[in-house]
Amino acid sequence: MAENQPANKNRMSSELSVFAARLRDFIGIASTDSLYLDPADDLALRQHLDIEFNGMAIVLFGLQFLRNPAYRKFCEARRVTPNSITHWKQIPAVPTVAFKEWELTSLSPEERVAVFHSSGTTEQRPSRHFHSTESIALYEASLWPWFEQNVRLATNDLRLMILTPRSKEAPNSSLVHMFETIRSRVNAPESVFVGMIGTDGGWTLDFSAATKMIADSAASKQPVFVLGTAFSFVHLIDHLTEQNLRFELSAGSRVMETGGYKGRSRVMPKTELHALISKKLGIPNENIVCEYGMSELSSQAYEIRNPQSAIRNFQFPPWARVQVISPETGAEVNDGETGILRIFDLANVFSVMAIQTEDLAIRRGDGFELLGRAERSEPRGCSLMVK
Repeated sequence: MAENQPANKNRMSSELSVFAARLRDFIGIASTDSLYLDPADDLALRQHLDIEFNGMAIVLFGLQFLRNPAYRKFCEARRVTPNSITHWKQIPAVPTVAFKEWELTSLSPEERVAVFHSSGTTEQRPSRHFHSTESIALYEASLWPWFEQNVRLATNDLRLMILTPRSKEAPNSSLVHMFETIRSRVNAPESVFVGMIGTDGGWTLDFSAATKMIADSAASKQPVFVLGTAFSFVHLIDHLTEQNLRFELSAGSRVMETGGYKGRSRVMPKTELHALISKKLGIPNENIVCEYGMSELSSQAYEIRNPQSAIRNFQFPPWARVQVISPETGAEVNDGETGILRIFDLANVFSVMAIQTEDLAIRRGDGFELLGRAERSEPRGCSLMVK
């Protein structure tokens, strides 16, 4: 039996790589066929994507069940196996807290080249999402087309100001890796990271560098793309207010706000934050884009604007799906009802596809309206193994 283990391990790694290649093809096709069309206007396209997603999700579940020991144990405790499901909604979703307790990965220690941690100030142990060179490449392949479709940069001749440290200073941040990937793909004539690591390990801003970039861009009438977390924007706005500064950045300037405060600033309603960004930077509200992501995922969601509605709902790309689950019954809620967000991300090939978040959301068709973090205790250890 022992002699067969390396061969079996190599075979399973090869099968996961084959699936990753198939997914990259699907991302390419979906990016061409669906990202630039409204699936609601093309029922045949929508049905095709749903069928393809379901088939790929079932295949990936089978591979992860066999290749990921911790996840297999989790599924077996719920009496769910690859032979017992016919639809992606039946795949067991792992709570995000499990990424703190277990190594939920199909990668051997030798294959791991990076690990993304969850952020925050109160966690005793962060979530850990392990990556290989192959899974990082897949992460980036998933990231770019959905970003490009939803942010819609008006010009390539813009400056980038990123309100985070560089990746070498924050190597375990999936957000920083995302921003580094965007920076390399946008290929702006000038980019600057104005985030710093504070004495407590948290992120702060180099206000002098940030103000200089904004002032120079406003004076030269060169558009700027500003990327950062909600708490970083609060710090920036507070600094501009204290210094009695206000700018009018040129047309084409954009903001990408990722949400989340993590105890790093006062919490501000999104509408108020965006109004202050518009007031202090001169960037209109329609040029402020909201993104939702987490260290346990490899795909991101963006708020989709509907001209007929004031509600801005988040949507994942066609290679990911969401459910909003009732915490009382465990069943999917009806449209317009509130529950806990559950995400199925095919780009999580080498970890776990199905993730149970701690975020409250309202179901809005195939998308969701994000409300914030649910107030509940985290299950740990053995409590994760029972329904």
